[in-house]
Amino acid sequence: MARVVKVFRTLRNHWKKSTLAVCVLSYGGYWLYGKHCDSVVRREACLLAREFGRQQIAPQERLKKATVILNPSACNGKANNLFEKNAAPILHLAGVEITVVKTDYEGQAKKLMEFMEQTDMLIVAGGDGTLQEVITGLLRRPDQEAFSSTPIGFIPLGSHNSLSPSLHFLSDNKVKDITAATLSILKGETVPVDVLHIKGEKQQPVFALIGLRWGAFRDVAAKISKYWYLGPLKTNAAHWFHTLREWPLVQDISVSLVAPRLRPPDLPPQKPPRPNLLYRILCRLNNYWSPPPEEPPKPEEPERWEEQQLSTPELYIQTHNKNPVEKRINDSLMICAEPQTFTVGDFVTVGNKKVKDPTLFTENSTKLEAGACQLKLPEGAAGFYNIDNEEYEAMPVEIRLLPRKLRFFMSAERREQLLSQPQ
Repeated sequence: MARVVKVFRTLRNHWKKSTLAVCVLSYGGYWLYGKHCDSVVRREACLLAREFGRQQIAPQERLKKATVILNPSACNGKANNLFEKNAAPILHLAGVEITVVKTDYEGQAKKLMEFMEQTDMLIVAGGDGTLQEVITGLLRRPDQEAFSSTPIGFIPLGSHNSLSPSLHFLSDNKVKDITAATLSILKGETVPVDVLHIKGEKQQPVFALIGLRWGAFRDVAAKISKYWYLGPLKTNAAHWFHTLREWPLVQDISVSLVAPRLRPPDLPPQKPPRPNLLYRILCRLNNYWSPPPEEPPKPEEPERWEEQQLSTPELYIQTHNKNPVEKRINDSLMICAEPQTFTVGDFVTVGNKKVKDPTLFTENSTKLEAGACQLKLPEGAAGFYNIDNEEYEAMPVEIRLLPRKLRFFMSAERREQLLSQPQ
């Protein structure tokens, strides 16, 4: 009992040191527990990957080859370590032969795609910027039709991973997200996604998976980090200070639209069985003796552009890739424009929501559906676009939808959840 009293007396007399020791031990225990949980997640993922690696393959078959485009500077320079610890062992245990290509500077992924050889799968390990560079370089190739059928896996390692919520379940644990995305690649289930073809007057086309954003909310979001010293108030402060410099924030923009086209039926996942030999011979003989009449080629109808004038503080042209398995009637892109009736308070409130999800729009916003569109900015307007969270100089552009152009690996659980959502 005397020893216990002595301990409490010591803690009371040295309460500052005791408090510091408790804080350090608590943080250390929390850190060690997190490392243990990450180790358990990796072990479980490796056990599942080993089951894939133990599957027998036919003598004439070969191991699957994957080309990995890795951006080491993603995730504050930790991307290389995260990939080597979490994704690479899973791929190796599953028997996938990987070739890792690391990018050294911005824009290099586009150039690397020009020299990429045919591969069984393409894996992008990075964020929105790396993914956009890869698909832009891929679709700029003269033989892009052959390469666009290559399935693509996306391992989220960047600060912005806008496509990941559409493909996998996300959590607050980076290790879980990386291992889940890698396992979905091994399982092989894919989903077609739409692509936006964005072409300026002089520059080469840029391709996007999420959309193009322009307006006051985009401009404020790019400056929020400058107010870091305000802590949790920096988002509100950035929007409020922006209204002090300029108000109202509404700008006029001309949008020309082409009506969307009907979406063709989904292709069957497997080819139908081939008819027997006798049936094929009879069909060929029938076509030889009674060939079907040749139909004259139908002339293509000229596109009908419809011009509209919009006054808005925010314009977003986006795909439907937020839910890629949604059943739709048309192949279309969505043009969303916020109303011009915002007050300063509304601007700050809506801006806080858009920082978390830029694709959200208010109930009174204008929403248009189109197959293609042309944007003409007002004279003297300067600024920037955000194309898949990457900054580009604002200029008149033409945006066309490439429906179901690429295929991405997707987890079956995420597919089922998206299918169960109300259409």
